[in-house]
Amino acid sequence: MTLSKACTEMMLEFQPRNDKSGLPLLEFWFEGGKQEKFEKKIEGYLQSLFIEYPLIKEYHFKISSANTFPHSTGIASSASSMSALGLCLADFLSRAGEISNEPQAFLQEASRLSRLASGSACRSVYGGYVIWGYLPQLPGTSDEFGITVPFEVSPVFREMKDAILVVSSKEKEVSSRAGHSLMDGHPYAGKRYESAMQNLLELSGALMSGDLDKFIHITESEALNLHALMMTSDPSYFLIEPGTVNIVNRIRQFRKETSIPVCFTLDAGPNVHMLYLAKYEERIKEWIKDELIESCESGKWIDDGIGKGPYKLV
Repeated sequence: MTLSKACTEMMLEFQPRNDKSGLPLLEFWFEGGKQEKFEKKIEGYLQSLFIEYPLIKEYHFKISSANTFPHSTGIASSASSMSALGLCLADFLSRAGEISNEPQAFLQEASRLSRLASGSACRSVYGGYVIWGYLPQLPGTSDEFGITVPFEVSPVFREMKDAILVVSSKEKEVSSRAGHSLMDGHPYAGKRYESAMQNLLELSGALMSGDLDKFIHITESEALNLHALMMTSDPSYFLIEPGTVNIVNRIRQFRKETSIPVCFTLDAGPNVHMLYLAKYEERIKEWIKDELIESCESGKWIDDGIGKGPYKLV
């Protein structure tokens, strides 16, 4: 589910370069300052595209990027930023006549370019509900790029809200990329992949039918399974914190006591995404203020919801 307010704003400037110009391939600025770690990562990504798009090596790129939310804390900042980069690059390549500017083809290539930078980013070039990964039961799905879900989503899920409860804005000690590498040879990985594919099918069915109970069950189970893999990897690591556990327990208790269909999910970090229907917004915000805010860092939380997807600023 692509969000509306937790987003990245990125500008890509480019000019020709050659051996005499002395210009580097990349200059990267993040939130007003030079960011060498990100610059090195993105430069390596651009270099990986040289064979497919040799035009890239002929240019100097200046990228200026900023987020509306803390980066590297487990709120999918790489999905947001790398999808923005994928869209910028697709626009550059389209202007150069390297790729089609027909909307569907353009977004498909932007999604594929985003995936090469960060897997989850391939979904964020679209709005609404998006799927990535080939499933023969769902037409148009691919391992190479994301697509908007190939079915009609029930009206129940069209006004979904996401309260992002910021337990910690500190940068994670273990990056998502490093975490992924720990799944190689993980004793539970095979079974995990099987269950994830089955859950994806069942979740798709729930989105079509409007089955809130199944949606809640799968969403929470997926989040906990993800973190269970981290805890049982070698070396093992914990990304959840006491505040995370407290919020999860309170969400479950609140759902039981009120019968309001609220649920949680977790990215690879301590912060909690609390999903709920827009019609309960006033009640949920009161509850956040009264009970959950004490588990958030300095009372931080992001009032977000389903979004229409990225758009070009200029």
